[in-house]
Amino acid sequence: MPTLSLINFNIVCATLGGFISLFGLVSYLFKERLYLSEALISLLAGVIFSPHAANFIRPEEYALGSEQNLGEITMYFTRLVLGVQLVLAGVQLPKRYLQLEWKSLSLLLGPGMAAMWMCSSLVIWAMVPDFPFLHALIVAACITPTDPVLSNSIVKGKFADKHVPRPLQRIIVAESGANDGLGYPFLYFGLYLLKYVEMGGDAYSGGAGKAIGLWFYETWAYTVLLSVVYGITVGWISRELLHWAEEHHYVDRESFLVFAIALSLFIVGTCGLIGTDDLLACFVAGNVFTQDDWFRLETMDDSLQPTIDMLLNLAVFMWFGAVCPWSSFLNNSVIPIYRLIFLGILILLVRRMPIVFAMHKYIQQIEHLYQAGFVGFFGPIGVGAVFYLSVCREFLQGVTANGTVREDAQKLSEAVDVIVWFLVICSIVVHGLSIPLAKAGYYLPRTISQALSTSAAQEQDPIPIGNISFTHSTATRNSETSHHRGRKRGAGTTTSRDPPQQTVFQIGRPVVPTASPRDQIGVGGADEPARPVNLVTHDNEAGNAA
Repeated sequence: MPTLSLINFNIVCATLGGFISLFGLVSYLFKERLYLSEALISLLAGVIFSPHAANFIRPEEYALGSEQNLGEITMYFTRLVLGVQLVLAGVQLPKRYLQLEWKSLSLLLGPGMAAMWMCSSLVIWAMVPDFPFLHALIVAACITPTDPVLSNSIVKGKFADKHVPRPLQRIIVAESGANDGLGYPFLYFGLYLLKYVEMGGDAYSGGAGKAIGLWFYETWAYTVLLSVVYGITVGWISRELLHWAEEHHYVDRESFLVFAIALSLFIVGTCGLIGTDDLLACFVAGNVFTQDDWFRLETMDDSLQPTIDMLLNLAVFMWFGAVCPWSSFLNNSVIPIYRLIFLGILILLVRRMPIVFAMHKYIQQIEHLYQAGFVGFFGPIGVGAVFYLSVCREFLQGVTANGTVREDAQKLSEAVDVIVWFLVICSIVVHGLSIPLAKAGYYLPRTISQALSTSAAQEQDPIPIGNISFTHSTATRNSETSHHRGRKRGAGTTTSRDPPQQTVFQIGRPVVPTASPRDQIGVGGADEPARPVNLVTHDNEAGNAA
């Protein structure tokens, strides 16, 4: 007897596949007409399918009821998405971009990230009651990097092609790709100090000297510098191997197109094995891989990479909507909800914008003040912040005293979970709605004004027949004949490039066309200059003559 098999695998496949299919049917409408980001739509879908609503996606059951397992699943999922995204971000940059634009990137990745870290730390320290500044430094380090996944929503698509200059798009992509891997030094600076200075017991020794030493040779030397060297090596070897295989016709088109994605998976796995920074290695490898611009130009018109990118984005933000601790925003022992909302507003305004305005004259891609405001505002907090949140909480579980997690570490773990998740949700919602709201704010007053003007004109009293005056526009006729592009310009014809004509007919007076003389309706041969046609209609004079 057939029975329903309501297991999690079947439900997840049906839910994810059904959502992606339905979204695909209206994706152009949402993304290119309404300018809504797929991240925001996927987040809302995740909330709808989560245990808070339909209960189709059940993260706690997948993690066997363990909060630690759930955190590991989230961390590995974000690692996978970021690894693929960062390789693709490095690949889409033009030839030798990092070498040519190193001055602008140095400002954004050096003073820019440091200022973002300190500004965020000060705001968090001021808004969270009884919160040590060292703890604020750790929380702020999670949200310092800008997210490459959400950044793609403002540097790709019709809006970006129309309003964002190409150099500005590229510097945003390069910064979001590089600074995502440079979040480790900011995070581990506070974590090592917490572990070895604020001990609360005698489980560790060494104090600040050991913390700074570990920060230099473990974080900077091993995690950061080794990942750069490894990324350069893997990217160069991969490029040469692919060149050799293509020259000898050993690789087919499908394998050629998927090579960059496979490279990202390899780097994520191998960097995880040796314990180095896989995010930075992926971005560096992607840029070195397309150093000669060959692979980028070969795959420019291909849609495989954007398709994989879209599938991963939809899946990860649905997961965020399902695993986000929504109830903890209201019920926590760290910060009340009204302070949390005010904190989100301040972070979006203060975290990035002041330093970008201060440095915009030295960044050649930012040519105007409004572009500085755009770059300063669109520094989204997303997948990278959730990844560093998972790394932070995993580290804090190892800060123990007498066999148990220290009290300060436990309190910080709860604080970083609540604050970072709330700021991620704020960034997804605010940055996802900014463009459509800006568009509505620009067009809505004009639409209302035109509607009021039309309504007022229609309500006017009719003019007596003896003084009738009306306007006839030939714009409609021009649009109707615009498809005749092959028609030769001659007598009595207009084209779609001609400005709309406006011919004023007044009974009892000669007609005066308002178009330019070359567009006046004329009669004559091909070599004869056009003579204006007198379209006079005589009513009173003609009647008197009769």
